[in-house]
Amino acid sequence: MNTRTKDGAGATEADAGQAMTLDEIRATVQARYGATAQRVAAGEIKSASCCGDADGSSGCCGSTSETWDPITAELYEAGETAGIPAEALLASLGCGNPTALADLREGEVVLDLGSGGGIDVLLSARRVGPTGKAYGLDMTDEMLALALENKEKAGATNVEFLRGHIESIPLPSNTVDVIISNCVINLSGDKRRVLEEAFRVLKPGGRFAVSDIVVREGLPAVVRESMALWTGCVAGALEESEFIALLRQVGFENPGIEPTRVYTRDDAAALLAGTGLDPALADQVNGKIMSAFVRATKPGSAVHAAKPVRSLASLGAKSSRDCGCDDGCCR
Repeated sequence: MNTRTKDGAGATEADAGQAMTLDEIRATVQARYGATAQRVAAGEIKSASCCGDADGSSGCCGSTSETWDPITAELYEAGETAGIPAEALLASLGCGNPTALADLREGEVVLDLGSGGGIDVLLSARRVGPTGKAYGLDMTDEMLALALENKEKAGATNVEFLRGHIESIPLPSNTVDVIISNCVINLSGDKRRVLEEAFRVLKPGGRFAVSDIVVREGLPAVVRESMALWTGCVAGALEESEFIALLRQVGFENPGIEPTRVYTRDDAAALLAGTGLDPALADQVNGKIMSAFVRATKPGSAVHAAKPVRSLASLGAKSSRDCGCDDGCCR
């Protein structure tokens, strides 16, 4: 997820078979995720998985009828989303939980690429606190409208949603401490440009910390060429070595990929169902698709904001975090 619209672009490294244009892929992605936002707003999606009980696939989902999706299911802990509008969670189309893995600090500026319904932006806003700022960038009007409603319901005052494309981020250079994203970069047809833009807007020492779908060598070509799987997070994904190489080429240091979920044959069968592809391909896809946390750093020295002094009243407050402390003390 994300809660977010998955912001795509044009013909890609993985899409030579279809030669889709930039506008065609963007239109396809916008239509799909715009429809998801409308259905969430209308109360038609009741499940926390992006597929829910929908008539059609609504996120990283291959089938038109499944009720559970191996990519988007079970990404957030119940305690973590307490106080977050239900619509933000229902519109989550992510493949991980970047806010749980990114080392967000009080006072920092965070940008979520492809923010959709806003769940990762709202969670980030909590972590950076009132002295920080959380931006969400999305290209789909319906998702932006839903995100703004969720912002109001959550009472978030340090959140701003921007309309635009992840290949052309509408923020000045050197203004963001952390970039997060949740299963969005794989949908872009110009991943190099996305990473160049991420590098540009990050401050020196800034961190790139995204959840995304990553594939291993040997994914069948017919899977890579499927537009149905493209908007479902798989076909446009980079291989591990490609992702690392691109990060280095645009200037990032210390790139790394940490698998968070590797998909089995049964998971692959669920992704292929309803796409028109041969179900037997699941054997060839087994173990070659994974959700992963991708990290890298922009060279330079980071300057962190001073940590605000906690009130005496807050020192005794019960924490909902598994580690037994609150967002301010866990590092």
